[in-house]
Amino acid sequence: MPATRAIKDRIGSVKNTRQITRAMELVAASNLRRAQEAATASREYAATARELLAHLKATGDTDDQPLYIERPIKSRLYIVVSSDQGLAGAYNSNLLKLFTTRLASDKHEGIDSHAITMGRQAGSFAARISRLKVDGAYTEIPDAPDQHYLQPIVAGAIKRFLSGEIDAVEVLYTNYVSTVNQKPESVRVLPAGFETIETPDVLQTAIFEPSAEEVLSTITIRLIESQLLQAMLSAKASEYMMRMMAMHNATDNANDLIGDLTLEMNKARQAYITQELAEITGGAEAMK
Repeated sequence: MPATRAIKDRIGSVKNTRQITRAMELVAASNLRRAQEAATASREYAATARELLAHLKATGDTDDQPLYIERPIKSRLYIVVSSDQGLAGAYNSNLLKLFTTRLASDKHEGIDSHAITMGRQAGSFAARISRLKVDGAYTEIPDAPDQHYLQPIVAGAIKRFLSGEIDAVEVLYTNYVSTVNQKPESVRVLPAGFETIETPDVLQTAIFEPSAEEVLSTITIRLIESQLLQAMLSAKASEYMMRMMAMHNATDNANDLIGDLTLEMNKARQAYITQELAEITGGAEAMK
């Protein structure tokens, strides 16, 4: 029964694939819990950092601070946070779609686009865009990057901003909103304090010691680092969530395919048996 054997081989192949997708689902689920906790724990701190930067800019104390100075945008740097691996559903494609939209907008406005890619998926995508200047590419992104990992990225972006080579820096990442909502977003980190947001009462009455100028000179870079860190933690949680769901769906599809192939194999076997019986009956009739 060659047809039956071929179907049986396909069933075995699909079962092997199901084992892989199931294992990947379990690994993603295990990593997701830690990533969720890290992203949630730092979210309030990152939000407060943004509020503090916006408040300092609104007070006018940043007028002489070079990291807060806005100027016409002729060149923009994107820090794109993707994943090293695929098999994460629409995680990378949605992010790169946003990246493509921003690049098209820059081209239309005559703005030079630069990029620092985080993860192989963004790196390989950016390398294929001729008009894009890739200033750095990082792979093997840790689940919980520390200050030593972030410093070179932030320091390089700040150096180029202060020199006037870059007029704005934005981070593109996938924001982990909830278990059912992960969406690609963009947050501008330079010039600092760019956003106009409502200042909490606690900041309106805050007293800066020894002075706002001294505070600005020491913490601005740290606050920018905190925003990049939050984006990376949120992106990791989103990646694991979407990978877990993609592998869960792949496992379900494998189960459905195994059921369909099993039914097809049983039908082929039944047809073969029926044909054998018909041949035997026909031979017996011919011998009478």
